[in-house]
Amino acid sequence: MSIFSCASKRGFLFIRMWRFPKALDSHLAYHKHNRVHNTRRSSKSEVSEGRRLDQKASPNKLQNPRRISSELQKLALEDFSSECEKTSRRKPSLESSDQHEIVFGVAPCRLALTQARRKTLKLFVKDGEASQRPALLKVCEEAHQRRVPIQRVSKKDLDRMVLGRVHQGVCLQATPLSYLTEDSEQSSKSTPLWLILDGIQDPMNLGAILRSAYFLGVDRVASSVHHSCPLTPVVSKASAGIMEVMGVYGYEDLEAMVRVKAAQGWRVVGTVAAEAPVSGIPITPCSDFRMTMPTLLLIGGEGEGLSQKLLALCQTLVTIPAGRQLLPGVESLNVSVATGILLHSLLSSTRTT
Repeated sequence: MSIFSCASKRGFLFIRMWRFPKALDSHLAYHKHNRVHNTRRSSKSEVSEGRRLDQKASPNKLQNPRRISSELQKLALEDFSSECEKTSRRKPSLESSDQHEIVFGVAPCRLALTQARRKTLKLFVKDGEASQRPALLKVCEEAHQRRVPIQRVSKKDLDRMVLGRVHQGVCLQATPLSYLTEDSEQSSKSTPLWLILDGIQDPMNLGAILRSAYFLGVDRVASSVHHSCPLTPVVSKASAGIMEVMGVYGYEDLEAMVRVKAAQGWRVVGTVAAEAPVSGIPITPCSDFRMTMPTLLLIGGEGEGLSQKLLALCQTLVTIPAGRQLLPGVESLNVSVATGILLHSLLSSTRTT
């Protein structure tokens, strides 16, 4: 005969048995084994269940999805097309032609798509969570609306496309942009300003100049075709995509164009350093110059400045006074910085007169 007395204390079951000690030992060992086994199994199930919940909660791994519109969420890269999904792991397939180039960067790619001045062939987007950024999703949306194929590639592939430049996770294969030719377009302003570039060779400078010209309200940008930087994707990136919006007119003979505009009553304004000796042409600080008539602002290239032929056609020269005594070798500004200052000064003068 056996008598059991059971009590629950601190989660354990205490059993007192008056007889059958061997049976008691085997009974306790059996339950101890089951507790360890069940604990391990439950912990594993909890981990796997937690993973399943995480996967259900964020199938596309979007960061802060509330910040992205529902339409953009629908255009997440996983949802574009089965064909895009099939090609997402392949090497980038580029058209082998000299008539195509790689535009890179979020703003240049988006504006190249929306402005439609190029023929766009394929959009390449960096694979991974970075491709879900709202800025990249907007570029993909523009490409999707225009039926431009989208392919996801690795960062290394994008780096090779642009020779290591900063691509921001997106590249666009498209036809090149070229200089516009002369036309009969007339400005509606009473005092239009044309920016004339003579021999700008650095693409970063040209891009920065285009960005300033667009922001400040220049009516036209013109450049010499010879000895000047072409309109490359580097220029587009440096201009934050403004090259895709603002056309640049190219001239075989800048001097002939300047002579024609001067005969039509335009004022020809050149730019020089503060201490540059130029005989016979008045030099005015840019802060004192007032633009009261249609004006051509001539900007020379890096190092050499304006050519002598263009300098001889100038009616007035403007300069940027320095704010201190300058040391030898640093007497001038970068050409893109100087152009921005001069454009702001001239265009501001029209609002004060």
